Amino acid sequence: QLQLVDSGGGLVQPGGSLRLSCAASGFTLDHYAIGWFRQAPGKERERVSCISSSDDLTYYADSVKGRFTISRDNAKNTVYLQMNSLKPEDTAVYYCAAGSLLRLCVSPRPEADYWGQGTQVTISS
Repeated sequence: QLQLVDSGGGLVQPGGSLRLSCAASGFTLDHYAIGWFRQAPGKERERVSCISSSDDLTYYADSVKGRFTISRDNAKNTVYLQMNSLKPEDTAVYYCAAGSLLRLCVSPRPEADYWGQGTQVTISS
């Protein structure tokens, strides 16, 4: 079965950290650009970060630049999103996705070959 499984969400206080994981089964992630997206209640889905298949290009939304870091471990077939200095406005369901760099990370309307099921991130004191 070809699927992405994202995990690592939780409840943390403002200023805390979380590391989200996006693991693939049935295919290898190193052939794909990987993106992290989030959607808060009542808001549109937002592209948070992207990494190209060759790891030479990364993108971060202005709202997370300097706080979030995307990386991949091809040996584990997993992509990570390290989130530091978390703020209440980071609260959302986070989804990872795999696809082409252009469609996933550049297009104003992202399209993916695979989506994870989502993991809830809640930042609250």
